[in-house]
Amino acid sequence: MAEIDLQGALVTPAFVDSHVHLSSLGSKLNGLDLGGARSVEELLSLVAAAAADTTGILIGAGWDETRFASGQLPTAEQLQKAAPDREVYLARIDLHSALLSPGLAHRIGLLEGPEYTGSLVRGNAHERVRDAVFVYDPDTNAKNRELALAHMASTGHGTVVEMAAEHIGGRKDLEGILGRGEAAKAMSPEVFAYWGELVSTREEASSLLSSFNSAAMVGLGGDLNIDGSIGSRTALLRTDYTDAAGQRGASYLDVEQVSAHVAACSLAGIPASFHVIGDAGLDLALEGFSKAVESVGLAKVQAGRHRLEHVEMVDEAAREKMLNFAMTASMQPGFDAAWGRGDGLYQQRLGKTRAGAMNGVGQFLASGVPVVIGSDAPVTPVNPWATVKACLELSDPRARISARAAFMAHTRSGFRALGSANPMAGQLVNGAEATFAIWDAAELSVQTPDLRVSSWSTDARAGTPMLPVLEDDLPSCLRTVRAGNVLFDSMGKA
Repeated sequence: MAEIDLQGALVTPAFVDSHVHLSSLGSKLNGLDLGGARSVEELLSLVAAAAADTTGILIGAGWDETRFASGQLPTAEQLQKAAPDREVYLARIDLHSALLSPGLAHRIGLLEGPEYTGSLVRGNAHERVRDAVFVYDPDTNAKNRELALAHMASTGHGTVVEMAAEHIGGRKDLEGILGRGEAAKAMSPEVFAYWGELVSTREEASSLLSSFNSAAMVGLGGDLNIDGSIGSRTALLRTDYTDAAGQRGASYLDVEQVSAHVAACSLAGIPASFHVIGDAGLDLALEGFSKAVESVGLAKVQAGRHRLEHVEMVDEAAREKMLNFAMTASMQPGFDAAWGRGDGLYQQRLGKTRAGAMNGVGQFLASGVPVVIGSDAPVTPVNPWATVKACLELSDPRARISARAAFMAHTRSGFRALGSANPMAGQLVNGAEATFAIWDAAELSVQTPDLRVSSWSTDARAGTPMLPVLEDDLPSCLRTVRAGNVLFDSMGKA
């Protein structure tokens, strides 16, 4: 048995990221990251520099025009000038729309219309573009997912939940993730997965899940999209976008499809999940669940461990329905940190009233709806302590929760949502698996959403578990261990 002098470092259970896209994360880590661009000119400069150093189609991601002073997008002609004779595809930060060069649009056969205007493509047309751009390559995809898993390990994650679909990586990519060798699996975070494909019968659900031949397959859904994103104005709303009169987003599924999928999965004992962000999108989802209850009975639906991903715009009536259906809310507090503050994206798109009542983590927990937390990487950065901090600082004061509650949602609750048979998963207790992370953390405290009642005592006799003080300098990961295997180690390094 090895003994390690921690020299004051903090040991916690390793984090669980309940919503990731590994190959997309690896691609962003290894490619053109446009997240730092603060103007059209900066974006074009980054594109021109990348064009000078690469060949083939130029792929980038991460831009957000709401952070540009002008709020404008580059024209197709500007993109082409920045990368002459090159096809250019630049995904928005939410991955629900993209900027295209004229040559790429011409090759795919896009025509000007509601889903393709100027240089911007979104909606179903965007899915066509993605299919043409991201042609599966075993070597490239393998490199991207290994890079992503190494990054997850370096940020203290022992478990991740991959949300795959044909429009996100595709089946071959997911099979590559699930089919990694045992040695590689042992030395990386454990991967569970959802596959986003509709089914309509119990037999279809069972056959589809078993076709992956992997115990890591958890359910059918995840990014099975009911709607899109607020940034791309494709989240389905009850009323118009504040900055786009007449637009209320997009619906990619109907009530009957949702109902049939939920009923089929419930009968097969398979968790279902849907991507839903807008309030009208949630209305559609819950109507589908209600119809599934009429078909198979409430008990079957409640036993399904079904969940909704993102679920940002929720009122009291919707929370009550989710509680009645025994659903889990899979949320990303990093969204609020990125777009919910001040006059950011949410307020620009939705107005002050709607923007001020989003991401109700606290309301869910108070009502009894379980919450699990993830990053939606590569949409927001992989930084679990920043995510915990975001829960303390959510824009809606009613939504804020304690650091301890956020930590639980990012660790133990993740295993419960997966249906883990191990009651000690996500905990540091005698007899539990050796899965933990070691952190460089300067100070510990018991933190609540109201810092005026935080306890700054480090006296262990208080008996209340303490976590790092989450101010300017967040903890850095020194070592990540899963099932006794060291996944990441920087202890002792300068």
